[in-house]
Order: sequence, then structure tokens, then C-alpha cells
Amino acid sequence: MSIIQINTLSHRFADGSLGLDHVSLALNEGELSVIAGANGSGKTTLLRHLNGLLVAQSGDVRVCGLSVKKDPSAARRLVGMVFQDADSQIVGETVYDDVAFGPENLALPRDEIDQRVSRALAAVDLCGFENKRPHYLSGGEKRRLAIAGVLAMRPKVLLMDEPFSNLDFPATVRVLDQILELHQNGHTIVITTHDLEKVIAHTQRLVIMAKGRVVQDGHPEKIIHGIQDYGIRPPCSVQLGRGIRPWAS
Repeated sequence: MSIIQINTLSHRFADGSLGLDHVSLALNEGELSVIAGANGSGKTTLLRHLNGLLVAQSGDVRVCGLSVKKDPSAARRLVGMVFQDADSQIVGETVYDDVAFGPENLALPRDEIDQRVSRALAAVDLCGFENKRPHYLSGGEKRRLAIAGVLAMRPKVLLMDEPFSNLDFPATVRVLDQILELHQNGHTIVITTHDLEKVIAHTQRLVIMAKGRVVQDGHPEKIIHGIQDYGIRPPCSVQLGRGIRPWAS
């Protein structure tokens, strides 16, 4: 069942360049989908349309049947986004304050806010960090804090833009584990990346973008070969002729 429906979506930037060119796509509830492409392919631009950070100039995006253009506030409650730069998403002086920021802006009762913060921090394994200052956290901890801030809003869909960017190996494994656990617990997750190595073995859906268009869409095993033609490096296991295998195995 589709939770997000994108119909002939186009977007042109202020300088006149085309960011999205008649993109049509249906994203399914409960699915872990990966949108891959070279830099400038339109991945992030597409993601920003799904929760109203960018408004459709042409075409339409619907979340749970609701038009994002007509009601962007409702879209942001249904679809949460974790940005590539976690620091840009951190607003609180403490970890608790940062995760509580969204629920507080919903004017929820304090006990409901406390409950949401506790559950969100538990989901990303940051219990006990409540009084720490976010800017002293490691890169991986900041990324998980950003995820917690989104989870506290209880969205139906979680968007992640390059979630492994600038992380070392241990932090990448930790973030990947959190993503997989969230998916197993029923979250619909959409990840953008130009590096498939880390997540390809765990996704049921691979969408390839190039020059603002969707050029491939399907099960990873069926479309992984030939992705280098779109400026995407194939996973090492594929290059060695072993098919898709878990990255951290």
C-alpha cells in the first residue's frame, strides 16, 4: 500500500537549472527504500518535497492521501527528515532539550513530552545522555540525536539524507543498526545515498536517479548491475561477482 504518491513532480531552481524532471513514484508503507544517484541527481531535492520543505512547482506529492502543497504542516507531522548535516538540526542546549523541541512546539503536556523524549532516546540508544551538550557528542551520536528528535514527533515516514556521511566505521555501524531496528519496528524509511555499500543488502527497494529523473526502480538484485553508468559505485561484493551481501559481515 502506497504511503507517499509522487505524480509528475518537477522543480526548477532560482538559477533556472532543473532539479526534478517529471518524477513519478509510489513509496510503500513499511518499506525500507533507498534512492541513489550521483551528486546533483536530484535525491535531496526530491526528499525535501516529501515533507513540504520544498513546494511542488509542477506535479503533486501526497502523503496518506493528503496534498503536501495544500497542507505542508500536516505533511511534516507525517514525514520526518534527518538532514545530512546533523549539526544543522540540533537546536537544544542539552540532549533532552533538543529532542523535546518538536513536542514542545506541539504544545503537548509535560508528561507526554517526557514520555516521547524517553522513548525516542531509548530507540537510538542514547539513554543517560539527557543532560549532555549536543555539540560535544561524536558525529555518530549527533546523527542518532537527530533521529531521536524526529522520532519524538512520531512520524509515519522517516527520511534520511546521506545518513552515513562523514562517519567513521564504528559510528556507521551503530547508525545502520539503529536504522534497521527502526525498520523492524514498523517504520517506513527512505534513505538517499550515493554510496550503496553500507545499506544495499538491507533494502527491499532501490530507486536510481540521474539528472532529476527516476531512471531505474525495483528490487536491488534486479537493477544493481550497470548502476556505474549513472555515476554510482557498485558495492564491492557486486564488483567481485558475489551478488549483494551485508556490508558489515
